[in-house]
Amino acid sequence: MQFTRNTSSGKRAISLIIKLGLVLVLFLGVIFLLSKVDFPKPKKEIEKIIPNENFKIVK
Repeated sequence: MQFTRNTSSGKRAISLIIKLGLVLVLFLGVIFLLSKVDFPKPKKEIEKIIPNENFKIVK
């Protein structure tokens, strides 16, 4: 009787590592590109006056 070696599990692990590596590289690339975009800041300050009558004291 001759024993045969099943090597498909090794190929599956390598395939999984490659896929995870590609996803990680893609994710880091998106973060890098978003950090390079210069988003404009608001031109006027937002100021809202809150009247004192809306506050309640809780003891």
